[in-house]
Amino acid sequence: MLGGLEWRQHTPHASRAVVIINAATSVRCSYYARFAEYLFSHGMDVMLFDYRGIGASRTGSLRGIGASRTGSLRGFKASWSDWGSLDFEALLKRAQRQYPGQPIDVVGHSFGGCAAGLAASGAVIRRVVTVGAQFACWRDYAPAQRWQMFTKWHAVMPLLTGLCGYFPGKRLGWLEDTPAGVVKDWVTFGTRFEQLPSARHLGALPFASVKAKTLAISLSDDPFGTVAAIERLLSHFSASSRTHLRISPEDIGVTEIGHFAFFHSRFHDSLWPIALQWLQTGALAIDVPGSIQQPL
Repeated sequence: MLGGLEWRQHTPHASRAVVIINAATSVRCSYYARFAEYLFSHGMDVMLFDYRGIGASRTGSLRGIGASRTGSLRGFKASWSDWGSLDFEALLKRAQRQYPGQPIDVVGHSFGGCAAGLAASGAVIRRVVTVGAQFACWRDYAPAQRWQMFTKWHAVMPLLTGLCGYFPGKRLGWLEDTPAGVVKDWVTFGTRFEQLPSARHLGALPFASVKAKTLAISLSDDPFGTVAAIERLLSHFSASSRTHLRISPEDIGVTEIGHFAFFHSRFHDSLWPIALQWLQTGALAIDVPGSIQQPL
């Protein structure tokens, strides 16, 4: 069972969206709490969850969604495919039971955008917003940082994982501790998700079942979320209407945003309304910052 957080309006309403927020790899769902509160303040129901092995889905700390596993991650079985096809799928089913008839929207950060395409029930999703969403194909890393990132994530991370039986990311201040199966997916040199070790056992992937209007937001100073990386993932969502909006820090009058800061409350008035507008209407405002990218 999974642990998580939930914001629920007092009375049900068939036209009100319920938004599921999919976290980045090994990031606690509580990181997105301020953004979830923002969506809730604009009349939405919101569900956050920790993937198996992470945060409340590892420690037994529970708020809102269910019980969780305790103990060491050594020998713990979990992969990116599990996080999408099992964990996100469980949230989609829960949303359908708990909010019958309400539209279901998804916000996915980094790997969380990929997870949105791995659930068998993906056809129920109405709208999607992704932020820096990709699956860590090393050749897509920003050229200026590529070899530094390759050393960190594709050499040091798997080496420590082999020694410890899991990646001790929390002690390093990099990530939460991460199951070995997730690391194995991350460091594989595949250019398509179906080439990753855990995906090879899934058969046909359900990406194409997602027909949601999809907004992919990328930030020009995000070394993971290059145009090539974002487009590589978007190409998997072949049945969706896809819009790629690329934003530079100078577009909103700041010096940096990067891979994580979109969800910081300092962007409450500049970046968050972009996602909110898409979730509410499926469209961008005329004066939206940034530029629309043409598919590669």
